[in-house]
Amino acid sequence: MPDALRQFVAETWVFRRQEELEAGLRFARLAGALEQLATPETLVELARRAAEDERRHAGMCELMARTYGQAVMPTVPLVARETAPQALGFRERVLYEVVAACCISETESTAGLTSVLAVDGPPRVRAVLRDILRDEVAHSRLGWAYLAHAAQSGSVAFLSPYLPAMLEESVSPRLFAKGLSDAEGAMLLAHGVLPHARKLEVFIQALHDVVFPGLERCGVDTTPGRQWVEHCRRSGA
Repeated sequence: MPDALRQFVAETWVFRRQEELEAGLRFARLAGALEQLATPETLVELARRAAEDERRHAGMCELMARTYGQAVMPTVPLVARETAPQALGFRERVLYEVVAACCISETESTAGLTSVLAVDGPPRVRAVLRDILRDEVAHSRLGWAYLAHAAQSGSVAFLSPYLPAMLEESVSPRLFAKGLSDAEGAMLLAHGVLPHARKLEVFIQALHDVVFPGLERCGVDTTPGRQWVEHCRRSGA
């Protein structure tokens, strides 16, 4: 593998490590919040387990990064900032974060990992990806289960205007910008990295096939989210 490509793969695993560490902190905080809201214990336990899963994923991602030559790791985050608008009430802020973290981010992660695993690669890489994918599916289901629970108790339509902010938070910088050549795409895929063009395709397809329909079934108007996607595609933001 060319040195530049190896470095790119290593940096991708480092980025994933940081994401997993922050997700672990967020799930730990959300587990406490869900318990405070007297959420069914099965969902609270899923959130606790998700926090443990994410910490374990971070360790695996660090190992993979070092395997590809990354010697120094970024500082371990100590807190995961709350992304929900402070103007919302506590219950609404918790729902906002669960939807953003699980229904959107974890669903998108599931789609991306599934796409990567469709291509043959080193057994060690595939084993790590499969392990992470199994847990991400469970984390996504936690979000949809909690959204359905909240929708049974009252309207969740207030989420609609916040969808663009949630989506913005879930994507990597310049996702919609024109990427570099995908000539090395097959090699990237084999080592657990989605090439830029494929990443964008998977992101949009997961929104239209899973995320938007799921939100609509619970009474959330997804028009603002769909408009955000189209705006980003046109502007290359």
